Amino acid sequence: MKAENFIDQYLKGYNNYKKYWNYEDGCVLMGAKKMYDATKDEKYFTFLEEYLKPFVLEDGTITNYQTDKFSIDSINCSKILFFMYDKTGDEKYRKAIEFTMEFLRKHPRCGCGNFIHKQVYPSQIWLDGMYMAQPFYMEYETKYNKKGNYKDIVKQFENVQKYIYDEKKGLCYHAYDEAKEQFWADKTTGCSPNFWLRSMGWYLMALVDVMDKMSIEIYEQYRKIQDIFKLMHKGIMQYQDKETKLFYQVIDRSDVEGNYLETSGSAMIAYAIIKACRLGALSKEKYAASGMEIVESLINYKMIEEGGSLHLTGICSVAGLGPDDRPERDGSVEYYLSEKIVSDDAKGVGPFMMAYGEYLQLKKELED
Repeated sequence: MKAENFIDQYLKGYNNYKKYWNYEDGCVLMGAKKMYDATKDEKYFTFLEEYLKPFVLEDGTITNYQTDKFSIDSINCSKILFFMYDKTGDEKYRKAIEFTMEFLRKHPRCGCGNFIHKQVYPSQIWLDGMYMAQPFYMEYETKYNKKGNYKDIVKQFENVQKYIYDEKKGLCYHAYDEAKEQFWADKTTGCSPNFWLRSMGWYLMALVDVMDKMSIEIYEQYRKIQDIFKLMHKGIMQYQDKETKLFYQVIDRSDVEGNYLETSGSAMIAYAIIKACRLGALSKEKYAASGMEIVESLINYKMIEEGGSLHLTGICSVAGLGPDDRPERDGSVEYYLSEKIVSDDAKGVGPFMMAYGEYLQLKKELED
């Protein structure tokens, strides 16, 4: 009950992360949805409905959507709209899905075909962005567009593997600059210099969520995503801490002083593994226990009681690359370890709720 008590306490006191339609709130919304899926407790649906009420108008307009920014992050918050439409049948949610899709259709792209990360980050692919947009895009294509753009979605994942994946390490770098002009980018490869845990977490979640929303009947393309997921899963598990079962902020540099076992990325990996086992993309017999173990370790090591309240600790506050007026964001090991470590941040709690909901669902399946 420790985790449920924390989640209830967190949602009751939740304040929107930002005033505009943002990916952090999107993580919490998807976490609440996953808890609803697992428990069928209407309090989670009520939380979702109350959050969305001020922002989604009857004509589908999302009042606080930053329409001039072309930030791929904006798409993440709209993922919840599919669930809300399916549950309520309220047409405003269907219209809001189209409202979002119009911006995704117009979103600028790199030369290779991938969505750029943001208007202020032209020619750049970040692993973060794969999670923000691709599951929404896939669900839209499956439900409303006769699977017409499956190849586009799969190609964007293939480009990540082509440009950002390091075969020797078994990991993907945080980001790639197609122009190879950014101060953080390798002038030959265009990649950022290190492997950041949360970015790999975003990527693993993107892959498993796309599989979830994809028609398995389109087998060749489904198998491509599944194969990438299995490769990324194999890669990340090499770096798991043997004692705690968690993962380091700079994934492959546990030797560096100040590196730490980070909560949000570990939760994302747990979510991806457990969900992949439920979907049949990974073997339950081989891998379910390892995913569930991570969730249990997060509760044991990172959920702390202080002053009569529970807190989820050890969350990297934020990390990014550039732009030019932020030279400290250079992708170095030192940079990733310099960012604040906080508690109860939406980027950690949202994925934890998602992982815990998956944990509850899989546990029930295994017991039945």
